[in-house]
Amino acid sequence: MNPVVRQQQILSRLRAIQREWRVDQIAAALKVSPLTIRRDLDRLAEEGSILRTHGGCIYAGRMAREAVYHERVAARYELKRAIGSRAVEQIRPGEAILVDDGSTCFHVATQLPPSTALSLYTNSMPIVAELGSSPPVAVTLLGGAYDSRRQHLGGPVTEWMLERFTFDRVFLGSDCVDARGRCLVENTEMARTARAMLARGRRKILLADHTKCASSAGRVEYAHLRDFDEWITTHGLPPALRRSLGRMTRMTVVTAAKETP
Repeated sequence: MNPVVRQQQILSRLRAIQREWRVDQIAAALKVSPLTIRRDLDRLAEEGSILRTHGGCIYAGRMAREAVYHERVAARYELKRAIGSRAVEQIRPGEAILVDDGSTCFHVATQLPPSTALSLYTNSMPIVAELGSSPPVAVTLLGGAYDSRRQHLGGPVTEWMLERFTFDRVFLGSDCVDARGRCLVENTEMARTARAMLARGRRKILLADHTKCASSAGRVEYAHLRDFDEWITTHGLPPALRRSLGRMTRMTVVTAAKETP
């Protein structure tokens, strides 16, 4: 069988089953060797058509992208959950809050008391999916260009919409907080959206655990710690760095479950 035809058959099956398909199963179905299938999967992964797993692959469609996003949400789970819990304590009934698409901010949305009436705005599709059927929280998804990898909306349309709102609280994450107090994200488009969000809040809160200070993920500065009213983080910063950064904004340090401060 022609490799291109075989790879299209693999993709067609993956779209239909929407779950992992293992190498040995693919080889048996297509009557070729596992080595041949591994070569096919390497090619499809290079094209971005599939995501490789330990023993096989999954289709790089909606479910796979959502799985990747929730892997980020689950990473350092206890740290993020502790930060989200402290953030939720600050929210008052009737407020309008803006929550960005970051994985730590997702933990704010999941811990909102079900009886709290408020208006929540976000550019995160997973947050909308989580809260869309959770009255009395009124959820609004900000419009914009869809980023399938980050599962969010951004760009000029999002920025245009943000100009028309003012929020009681804005909760933002960061891919990195460096030793100079700069808050960094992956690219310029994300930085523009984050700056637009920051400008619309009466009270601005950064949600970033201590490991973000050792991260190399961020490349573009969108804010400085001095731009925030508060930074909610976790124990683990070296004492000298904690003192230095603590002079730039109000720092609230929370203790996560199973964590020794």
